[in-house]
Amino acid sequence: MKDHGSKHTQNHVRERNCRRGDAVWALWLRFSLRDYGFCMGTLFLFCLGSLVYQLNGGPPKVLLDIRQYLGQSTFADDHGPQTPQVLPFPSQVVYNRVGKCGSRTVVLLLRALAERHQFSLVSSDIHNKTRLTKHEQVDLMRNISSIPQPYLYTRHVHFLNFSRFRLEQPVYINIIRDPITRFLSNYFFRRFGDFRGEQNHLIRTPGMKDDERYLDINVCILENYPECSNPRLFYIVPYFCGQHPQCREPGPWALERAKQNVVENFLLVGVLEELEDVLLLLERLLPHYFSDVLSIYKSPAFWRMGNLTGTVKKHTPTPAALQALFQRMRFEYDFYNFVRQQFHLLKKKIGLRSAAKELATHNPLLDPEDADLN
Repeated sequence: MKDHGSKHTQNHVRERNCRRGDAVWALWLRFSLRDYGFCMGTLFLFCLGSLVYQLNGGPPKVLLDIRQYLGQSTFADDHGPQTPQVLPFPSQVVYNRVGKCGSRTVVLLLRALAERHQFSLVSSDIHNKTRLTKHEQVDLMRNISSIPQPYLYTRHVHFLNFSRFRLEQPVYINIIRDPITRFLSNYFFRRFGDFRGEQNHLIRTPGMKDDERYLDINVCILENYPECSNPRLFYIVPYFCGQHPQCREPGPWALERAKQNVVENFLLVGVLEELEDVLLLLERLLPHYFSDVLSIYKSPAFWRMGNLTGTVKKHTPTPAALQALFQRMRFEYDFYNFVRQQFHLLKKKIGLRSAAKELATHNPLLDPEDADLN
């Protein structure tokens, strides 16, 4: 009887221990699954956050919020700032193109280059507003600065000083040409258009009367018509002088300020008479924009399109009229010769040799068969 009671007690203890072991096992299993799920969820969130971090070039906003909540001590504080997104330098370029200086040819090239090299090209359709109020300057510069980088912005506009308004100054490029040649191209283009269509001049100057449209160029010059006199002839220098009212007045002040801006703010100012050399220099200086530009420029497909930009019905004035123009445009020629000199110095510095002929810098004689690219 005693042995039976002892066995019963032992069985009871064994059953109780088994139940206790099952409970402990169940409890351990419960916590083990929960911990496993927590670890896997944490790992998933870490991987997702790391992916977002890398795709966006920085931490997601939620991590910044957590940093703000927990305090300012982060990995970056111990290891320095994160590496910024690498952009080509320069990644902000402005081409404030001078009218009738090959700009339509260059814009055609830029469209092909932007598609090939994937940079942002913004070409303004505003042609007749080169001088801006202070408010207009700020608005335009802010709009330019907001373009996704790398970008190239182009418009007929006088030089804009971004630094004056505490904005990052972009790199400027431009092209000019012999002042009298530019004037003649513009004179006949306004009246008769180009090879894209015999009637496109009527769209550009619908209010021009026949007496003005068919005015002989020699009469315009020798009889001092406004279109053939100052300040209308003072055209190229203001593009480099800037938006100051005095930049519009022919004289030494505007001339010297324009020269200073060329040296300090323009990566390159080329001359249209040596366009292939200009394109070659642009390819050297801005390869992420202009790589392969010469191959595009020399392609038959481009020339079929580019040849349509030549002005029609253009002819050369008499020697007396040319001499009168040259005297009135002495500041324009001073600036043009300065730019040519700087351009040739840059070619020499880079080691570029050219077969381009040296053009006259005094009393220019215009070649009636001179190519008109714009």
